[in-house]
Amino acid sequence: MQGYALDMTVRLELWMTQYHEGQDRESFMSIATKRGDTGQTGLIGGSRVSKADARVEAYGTVDELNAALGLARSLCPDESIRAATEQIQRTLFSVGASLATPAESRKGAAVLSAADVDNLTEQVHRIESVEGILSDWSLPGAQVPSSAFEVARTVCRRAERCVVRLAEDGEEVQPEVLAYLNRLSDLIWLFGRLLEHNAGDDARLRDEPKGTRWSRAW
Repeated sequence: MQGYALDMTVRLELWMTQYHEGQDRESFMSIATKRGDTGQTGLIGGSRVSKADARVEAYGTVDELNAALGLARSLCPDESIRAATEQIQRTLFSVGASLATPAESRKGAAVLSAADVDNLTEQVHRIESVEGILSDWSLPGAQVPSSAFEVARTVCRRAERCVVRLAEDGEEVQPEVLAYLNRLSDLIWLFGRLLEHNAGDDARLRDEPKGTRWSRAW
């Protein structure tokens, strides 16, 4: 996670300050705070932890996922998929905020809701119902836009694994975060298949699929 020009905690804190307090952009602190020069970073709420902390790894990987989705969106020729991806990117800031906030610092309602997960599920079902869309294992590389979504999908799965490890280490994780990331990887995969379907590209890994429909390989 080293090498980020600005770690996600600082971005979230600055954004939340502007949103809640209405501060002018000119009143923001410099992004070069120097507070992380010793390998420590601040969580939402003020506590300081190592940049190698499991919580930082989790929300940092969500940040990476957001960047990967941004690249995929910039390459995507489908307006509806671009719009859906942009909304997902915005929601991922809520995911990151949840992960960057220790249990003792949480106040008010959760930043991610079951409705956010349900929205992804509805999109999954809608794309699954498209006649002729690939429902078996796919081979990445049929086209540039779908390949970009494949990269984003793998980052999403890595983010999910980071969050699982965080929970298994005994840290409290909002249940909707795991559900959201799990559902999101399915949807990202389907974005790629829909792009290939609409372009007439064949991304099948196997000529004769075996097993049940949607026997996914991820």
